[in-house]
Amino acid sequence: MRVAAPSARIAGMTQPLSIKAREAEPRRKPSNYPEPFRSMFPGRVKRPLGEIFGLRNFGVNLTQLAPGTASALRHVHSRQDEFIFVVTGRPLLHTDEGMRRLEPGDCAGFPAGTGNGHRLVNDTDEEVAYLEVGDRTAGDEVAYPDDDIKAVLTEAGWKFAHKDGTPYE
Repeated sequence: MRVAAPSARIAGMTQPLSIKAREAEPRRKPSNYPEPFRSMFPGRVKRPLGEIFGLRNFGVNLTQLAPGTASALRHVHSRQDEFIFVVTGRPLLHTDEGMRRLEPGDCAGFPAGTGNGHRLVNDTDEEVAYLEVGDRTAGDEVAYPDDDIKAVLTEAGWKFAHKDGTPYE
């Protein structure tokens, strides 16, 4: 018999003190990217864990990558730090230095503004699961060294444009 997770009253909302991460609801919108990039990540499932606990200063996702799927376009943030921790599987970490195999227990961090484009690629036959942690610094901009896209975080959310500034529809 499963017992409900204990809850605490935080800022007028009831929030759990703990959960099973793999049982968290997946994000409904599979990607913020505009087409043609959005459809490039059909095997990626993000479970936003930080939001469940009311975290506001940083986000935490349990992200699962099916075989043949990548985490994102290779990218670099201007103001937001990122950190990943591999839970299961053996993804390739794709950075400016090339590809490097990661294993469960491995982690990597990407300080804002360092210019090292990065992403994970699951080129294996097994699912990859990892935790991604990032801060939510306002005014962030994202560069994508391999693709004709750039992003700016506005009060209304992410806005995407071609590198020449023409907005994506």
